[in-house]
Amino acid sequence: MPSRQKLIFALVVLLIAAVTGAGALWLTRGPGGPISSGEALVGGPFTLTDQNGKRVTDQDFRGKYMLVFFGFTFCPDVCPSELQVMSAALDELGPVGEKIQPVFITIDPARDTPEAMKLYISNFHPRMVGLTGSDQDIAAVAKAYRVYYAKAKGSESSPDYLMDHSTILYLMGPDGKFVKHFTYNTDVKALAEGLRNVIQ
Repeated sequence: MPSRQKLIFALVVLLIAAVTGAGALWLTRGPGGPISSGEALVGGPFTLTDQNGKRVTDQDFRGKYMLVFFGFTFCPDVCPSELQVMSAALDELGPVGEKIQPVFITIDPARDTPEAMKLYISNFHPRMVGLTGSDQDIAAVAKAYRVYYAKAKGSESSPDYLMDHSTILYLMGPDGKFVKHFTYNTDVKALAEGLRNVIQ
């Protein structure tokens, strides 16, 4: 093929590729911006043990929103701070807050027995549920919620070890599906407003 024809052929191939790519981008983003495709892959079935020693599943929470936070009772700062914000936001919502079930799931089942969870959550909202379970139970629910957790480096062998973990607050719908999330630095007013906008 003469060099001129090769050049024209190459340009035609590039043009087709560019048009195809632009079309794919338009279908993905749409003329007005990004288009959400599908549901967020957060949450799912779980079987855990509550603070009273009762085995519960995600089905036990159907019909109510769940406000879920993962942490551990030996947490020195992040966990108690976030649970206080959750509790205060629910109180600020008044009757609307009754539609929301606050849930605290441990990522440290070795130390967070049902008894330990019961004592710990008594410091926060009176309707809060504390969930624990076996290592396998916790690994499964953490995977479903895309939660990272691990013993903090340097403290693995200590009985007073700390845990590194995600600090996202998840709002799940009455059908058990993900609705939205809140970051750790969300204050009481912003959290209450964010919840009210979804639930009302």
